This record gives sequence, C-alpha cells and structure tokens, in this order.
Amino acid sequence: MAGPKFGSFKGEKGDSAAAAGAAAQRRDPYEVLGVGRNATEQEIKSAFRRMALKYHPDKNADDPVASEKFQEATFSYNILSDPDKRRQYDSSGFEAIEADSQELELDLSSLNTVNTVFAALFSKLGVPIKTTVSATVLEEALNGSVEISQLQLGKSVCRKVEKQSAHFYSVDITDKEAKMGLVCRVHSTTKSKFKLLYFELEDNGGLSLALQLTSISIVQEDSAKTGKVTSAGMFFLGFPVYRFEQNNSAAAAKDPDSAFFKRLDGFQPCEVNELKAGTHYFAVYGDNFFKSASYTIEVVCAEPFSAEKERLRSVEAKIIAKRSELSKFESEYREVLAKFTEMTSRYAQEMQTIDELLKERNAIHASYTNNPTLQRSSSSSKGKSPSKGSKSEDDQTVKKEKKLKSKPMEPMEGSRSDDEGTKNKKEKKPKDRIRRKKWFNIHLKVDKRRPC
Repeated sequence: MAGPKFGSFKGEKGDSAAAAGAAAQRRDPYEVLGVGRNATEQEIKSAFRRMALKYHPDKNADDPVASEKFQEATFSYNILSDPDKRRQYDSSGFEAIEADSQELELDLSSLNTVNTVFAALFSKLGVPIKTTVSATVLEEALNGSVEISQLQLGKSVCRKVEKQSAHFYSVDITDKEAKMGLVCRVHSTTKSKFKLLYFELEDNGGLSLALQLTSISIVQEDSAKTGKVTSAGMFFLGFPVYRFEQNNSAAAAKDPDSAFFKRLDGFQPCEVNELKAGTHYFAVYGDNFFKSASYTIEVVCAEPFSAEKERLRSVEAKIIAKRSELSKFESEYREVLAKFTEMTSRYAQEMQTIDELLKERNAIHASYTNNPTLQRSSSSSKGKSPSKGSKSEDDQTVKKEKKLKSKPMEPMEGSRSDDEGTKNKKEKKPKDRIRRKKWFNIHLKVDKRRPC
C-alpha cells in the first residue's frame, strides 16, 4: 500500500472524513525517527540526519520506498522539531495540527528543473518554501571530505558560493576569547539567500550539523550604502540568545491581525549559547534557486562589545516580555473588535431607519394641500406604485385644467392696473436706455479760442 505523500507543494483540502483517514494512516513521528517521547532536540536532529542521509533521493533515485521514507522522516521531523507542534501532537495527536499549515523543508538539489521553477514562483508570491541543506553536503561533511578554509578573528572574507553548495571555515579561539564570547555574522548586499551553519567535530574526524540559520532581509543602517541586505548571525555570548524567523508575507496579507499577534512566535532560543576553547567550524550554504550567492563572512570576539552585549540581553528580555503581553492583548483586542463590528453594523442600520422615517414624515407634510400636482408629487415620494383608478383620476384632473386654460378670462380691475403698470415699464425702458447713452457719450464743449 502506498504511503501518504508528505512533500507536495500544493495542499489538497478534503472533507473531514478524508482528513481523519489520512491522519489515521500516518505513523507516530517518534516511531518514524526511532526516538523516545522524552528525546531531546539534539537526539531528534541526529536521528533525522541519519535517516535523511540513508533515504535521500540523491542516493536512492530509483527506489520509491526510500523516497516515501525520506518524506515521512521529513514530515515527522517538522513536527518534533517545533516545540508548539510537538506539544500539540503529544496532547491531541495529528488532529491538533492543521495539515494545510505544515511547512515542509525541501532539498532543492533533489528537485528537477520544473519543480525548482514552481518552488521559485511560489516563493516570489509569498508562499513559505522552507529549504534544507543538501544531503550531499551533509554527507561529505560527515565523512570529512570537505575543503576547510582558515578564518582569522576580526577579518572579513568576501566570496561567492554556488547554489546548493557550501564553503567551510575553521576558527581557532583561546580560553579568554571563549569566555568573552564569539560572534559570526554573514551578510549579502546582493540580497542572496543563504544559510549560516555551525558544525561539531565528531570522533571520526567528520563534521555534524548542530545549528543552522536562514538569512533574513533587513534594512542596512549606519553605512555609506543604504538599502535592504540579507543577513544571518550566530551569537555565542554565554547566555540564551534568540533567533528570529520572519512570518509568511502571504499569510500576513490575508489576515494582518493574526500575523501581527503571531509576529513574535518565530522568536526562539538558539540551541548553542557558548563555545569552548579550540577549533570551531562554520559554513555558508548557497540557498538561491538558480544562481550563486555572494556573501561576506566575519567572526569577531565579543570582548570590545561589552556594552552591545548588555543591550542585546536587555532588548531580548523585553521582546520575550512583549510576546507574553501580546497573547493577553489579543483576547482583549478580539473582544473589542467584535463589539466595534457590532456597533458599526447597528450604526448603519440606525442611520437607514432614521432616513426612512424622515422621508416618510416629509411625504406626510407634503400631502397637506389641495393642489393635485403637489399631491401627486407627494404620493410619488412615498414610493408607492399608482393603481389604475388613481391613473384615471389624474387624467380627468389634467383634462379639466386644459379646458380652464382654453377659456378666455374676463379682465378684472386688478388685472387692468397690472397691465397699465407693465405698459409704463415698457415705456420707461427706452428712456432709460437713452439716458444711459447720453451718460456714456458726454459731449464736452471746448472753446478753442481760449488758450488752455
């Protein structure tokens, strides 16, 4: 029996019965990865890496069973590696996890050209496409067959890494430098996508992935060039430092309120907080879909940055406090918003009712008249359709008015005086015009014999 497909780009929405059936077919994520329910994050990561290297499509191109096991392991890892999803699964199983919200990590090196194009298009549209480091790179690092460059503290290196490839670096630190703290930062002015990786040395001389950060877009400040750059940084300062994963832009556009209240959910503590004296290994992985990634990497000792160290500790503590405040504020906001929506709807209804009542009142006022024309206009303002009987009555009144107009009216005394007044006005008009002409055409008599 074919297993469920976990790695498709498009989620299919079925009815509840189909969703329940699909959930019943899934195996327990702990069973899939071969770990106990009390397994630590590091144990879960190690188990997933072993399965990913064993069943990766690059090594099992013609084995559909291995492909399904790889997808199943990826699906299980995405649940157990997320503290919230793991807690939901432990309490209520798969039903507590929304299938449409699963963001699977994809290895772009295992996709063909068509799927890579679709992934790039979805990413441009704001659909969250999480990528993982190529299994080939992880396997080469685990076997110790990667080329490692020495990186000096305080010196930056600018390079270009090909897509789905990695540049490895080693850094040597002393006891004092380890105690003061270490910071590794990578940025790209070309806004390339990359991952910053930290590896731990295994007993066999190989390197195992311990920590990874995906580059995020930030606004570059305090520099000659302003604009957006992509950046990622690891801070080993001896106290919990947090990483921040930005929210999905498409979800934010669809529901900005929910996106705002979940904005700090991606603020999670890093797994590694301090380093010991010795050699440490970092890598920059090209995460672009089609082109290489240009970057600048720099590793510095945190000793000269004691003030920034305390400021970072303080501001991250405030962010954690603000995240807890947001959860309380959200319930208050939702309650007030529901009340506001109710009041807005009532406001519109009351306004419509008042307008209708005033309109009806005006129509009643206009009906107090013996003039049939005004009566008709007032009746039409009421919005009532006229009946056949009312139409015939209106026609009769119109005919009567026409007959009255056709009959000659006898002049009355008042009308005569009015006629005389109009005649006088007509007679006065030309005189006024003449006077105006004389006023405009003034003839000045000048005696030419007298000198001026």
